[in-house]
Amino acid sequence: VQLQASGGGMVQAGGSLRLSCAASGRDFSNYALGWFRQAPGKERRIVAAMRWNGARTVYADSVKGRFTISRDSAKNMVYLQMNSLKPEDTAVYYCYAWRAGYNPYWGQGTLVTVSS
Repeated sequence: VQLQASGGGMVQAGGSLRLSCAASGRDFSNYALGWFRQAPGKERRIVAAMRWNGARTVYADSVKGRFTISRDSAKNMVYLQMNSLKPEDTAVYYCYAWRAGYNPYWGQGTLVTVSS
């Protein structure tokens, strides 16, 4: 299983970025996929997640209304559109896949830096 994240970078406050996660190596139809982030010196926290069938999405309160998670099931891609970015969004963002009763899969992180 491989989760390949991309799309991080540096942006000014108020700007936008779109993260992409390419998922491969198994059938993810019974999984939830999404994004966590970890800021320097802080714990890794969930940002957004969705069931692969798109039935449910969840967002951290801090990103509601600014971030949107989506997926392209035909391409096995998960996206995180991040708008109105704030300096406090600066973190390493990790793509993950999770299913109840199974160990989660993690991708490598992609760094997002938001300058004020």
